[in-house]
Amino acid sequence: MTLFQQILIALVQGITEFLPISSSGHLILIPYLTDLPDQGPLIDVAVHVGSLLAIIVYFFKDVVVLARGGFASIGVGASAPNAPAERKLFWWIALGTIPAVVFGLSIKMGVFNGLASNVFGIEIIDGDLMSSIRFIDLIAFNLIFYGILLGIADWIGKEIKVFEDMSWRDGLIVGLAQALAIIPGTSRSGVTMTAARALGYKRVEAARFSFLLSIPAVAGAGVLIVPEIFEAGTALAWDALVAGVLTFIAAFLTMAFLMNFLKKASMMVFVIYRVVMGVALFWMF
Repeated sequence: MTLFQQILIALVQGITEFLPISSSGHLILIPYLTDLPDQGPLIDVAVHVGSLLAIIVYFFKDVVVLARGGFASIGVGASAPNAPAERKLFWWIALGTIPAVVFGLSIKMGVFNGLASNVFGIEIIDGDLMSSIRFIDLIAFNLIFYGILLGIADWIGKEIKVFEDMSWRDGLIVGLAQALAIIPGTSRSGVTMTAARALGYKRVEAARFSFLLSIPAVAGAGVLIVPEIFEAGTALAWDALVAGVLTFIAAFLTMAFLMNFLKKASMMVFVIYRVVMGVALFWMF
C-alpha cells in the first residue's frame, strides 16, 4: 500500500466510523471510486482497531466504570458504594453485545448464505461479504433507508435519558440494532443512535451509548484478526499498523467534533448526506 492509500483509508474510516453515515460502506466504495486496489479485510479490521482505541481514550472514565462493573461481578470491589450501578451497566452492555456476536458467527458459519445470495445478491465466502453488481445497490438502499429512519427517530425521540439510565431492555434493543450493521451501508453508529434516540436518549447520550456498546464488538473482531495480520507478512503488518495509527488520530478528532456538534444541532445533516449519497450511487452504478 502507498502512503496515500493508507492516509485515505485512515481518514475515511476515522471520520465515517463515528459519524452515522456507514464506515464499511465508504471503505467498500474506495476501489469503485478510485484506481486503488481493494485494501482487503485485514486493513479494514486494523483501522477499526484504531477506532476502538480512540473510543477507549476519549471515554476513558466510562470505560473504567464498565471495567469496575465487570470486576464487581466476580466479587472484586463489590462492596464499593457505586458497585451495584456499575455492575448493572456492565451487564447491560454485555447483553447488548450478544446479538452482534450471534449474527456475526452465523455469517461465518454460512447460516445466511442462501438468503444473502438470492435476496441481496451477496456471496459470502469464508465469512466475507463478496461484492457484486447489486452490492452497490444494497449499500445505496441502506444509506437512504436507515438515514430516513435516523431522521424520524431524531425528530420524534424525546431528550430525557442519559447513559446511566440504561436498562436491560434498552441494552438489548440497541444491541439488536447493532447486529444490523454487519450489512454494509447500514452504519453501526447510525443504527444504534437511531434506536437510542427512539428510546428517548439525548443526542449526546445516544452517541455515547453507541460508542461504548461498540467496544466489545470491535475488540472481538480485532483480536480474531491480529494473528492473520502478522502471518500475512511484514509489509502487510506494517501497512496495518500505519493505517491503524492514522485512523486513531482521525477518529479521536471526529469523535470530539461529533460530541460537541450534537450538543447544539440535530442529526439532519447526516440524514441529508446519506440520502444524497445513496441517490448518487444509484445514478452512478
